[in-house]
Amino acid sequence: MKTRNHVTIMFAVAAVLAIGALPPTAAQGGATVPLKVYILAGQSNMEGQAKVETFDYIGDDPATAPLLKEMRGPDGKPRVCERVWISYLTGSPDKGTLGEGTGKLTAGYGSRSNPTEDGGKIGPEFTFGIHASKAYDGPILIIKTAWGGKSLNTDFRPPSAGPYEFNDAQLEGLKKQGKDIEQAKADKAKATGRYYRLMIEHVKKVLADPKRVVPDYDPKQGYEIAGFAWLQGWNDMVDGDTYPDRGKPGVGYAKYGQWMADFIRDVRKDLGAPKMPFVIGVMGVGGPIDDNYNPRYKVTHENFRIAMAAPTKLPEFKGNVAAVRTELYWDKPLEAIEDKLGQVGNMGRQLKAKAKGTPNEDGKMTPKEQQEYLKEYRAKLITPKEEAMWKSGASNAGYHYLGCGKTMALIGKAFAEALLEMEKK
Repeated sequence: MKTRNHVTIMFAVAAVLAIGALPPTAAQGGATVPLKVYILAGQSNMEGQAKVETFDYIGDDPATAPLLKEMRGPDGKPRVCERVWISYLTGSPDKGTLGEGTGKLTAGYGSRSNPTEDGGKIGPEFTFGIHASKAYDGPILIIKTAWGGKSLNTDFRPPSAGPYEFNDAQLEGLKKQGKDIEQAKADKAKATGRYYRLMIEHVKKVLADPKRVVPDYDPKQGYEIAGFAWLQGWNDMVDGDTYPDRGKPGVGYAKYGQWMADFIRDVRKDLGAPKMPFVIGVMGVGGPIDDNYNPRYKVTHENFRIAMAAPTKLPEFKGNVAAVRTELYWDKPLEAIEDKLGQVGNMGRQLKAKAKGTPNEDGKMTPKEQQEYLKEYRAKLITPKEEAMWKSGASNAGYHYLGCGKTMALIGKAFAEALLEMEKK
């Protein structure tokens, strides 16, 4: 009898070990795998300004047509990811519109005027979830927090960065404007780190009760914080007050790189995930910097991109922090059309201002005549094919990656691939 019991126990142990060695979907006896959690955060480009109407443009390029097929279901509508859920915090706490959108991941979790309603746009989250689910057979939860017009130096400032300190030039400027210096400092202190705290609080709130967002969640399966993706930068890049030497190579945005490193450390500490893989989406508006890059922005944009990626050079972050160069996904054909549209807009302003060398320098053109001239001017400058391409592929301004769904889809895919690669290691 003892022998039989001993054999039975040994067989049971071997069976359990065998089940544990199988892929998640092959586990028997109702065993479950952890809920994988990914956090996405940043400002307006993480919100996502690409309208769903730009999806067809993705299919026009043979290189990205397969990606579009993954983004759509058999009915041609945006795919609904059955194993991926999302909690999206956005809106203004000052205007009383701060809110959360939840549900199975699909298109519509981009920028939203009402946090609880489909905004008809995507950010990186859509294809991020699609590609993360291809590498994992279990459930996935994306926690996204994003707000337009927010800086790392103030709004998302991490605790380790300390208080924001005005430099001498800023203080002098405030004096010249007749501002109350102490009040300005108090206002800055109140704003400092506010959105960092909202982000952390929301992530903790969701993880305190995952079942609220993921109905099928079983507490026995637990969850794993698998990675963090960051896409932000515009407000810091254009801030000449905080970064007065931004045109100087090596020092222009050095503080951003330091604060980014502080951010990574603090997020890991506050979420209890010391080795959490982290992706920095390096600002890529304008595309790769080459000889044809706008000379007005070339130096500052290059300096800023270097500062954004700087944390990846630190020994402590080797292998667990990666930079994704989003300029690789900038759409050059659409940029060329945008440049031409800029020329049309400039001509319109010149006509209105009665600029010399224009048909209206004598001021005799009526508003209707100016409109007719601009219409003809645009037709000569932009071909019908380009007009169709612009209508199909773009839906926003250049600082929002032209609101191009193709660009957002490629960025989301790249974020997922970068995090998954670090997970493997």
